[in-house]
Amino acid sequence: QVQLVESGGGLVQAGGSLKLSCTASGIIFSINTMGWYRQVPGKQRELVADITSGGNTNYADSVKGRFTISRDNAKNTVYLQMNSLKPGDTAVYYCNAHVQTYATSGRYLGNYWGQGTQVTVSS
Repeated sequence: QVQLVESGGGLVQAGGSLKLSCTASGIIFSINTMGWYRQVPGKQRELVADITSGGNTNYADSVKGRFTISRDNAKNTVYLQMNSLKPGDTAVYYCNAHVQTYATSGRYLGNYWGQGTQVTVSS
């Protein structure tokens, strides 16, 4: 009932910037926390940053001061502005959202993931 669609990944040189976007669609009553995770082959998916519906943010230590997460509640969209990118930021980035949605069994809180977008930072 809920889909997350990401955009904005790509190839950039070290020191450059990228902005990721993720929009939720479907049957949505409200969205609680939205966030970005990343994963490299052979490693667990890790939190990059998340943001509550009220705008409180949380960042991984490795991206503090370089990445900024924001959201537009009216558009059900979360953004990740990534500056001063490093080769170590290379990964597949996944959008995540905790969404109040509805099924035949009633209203419930679901945890949803986007399909992932590749970010590659060259040295």
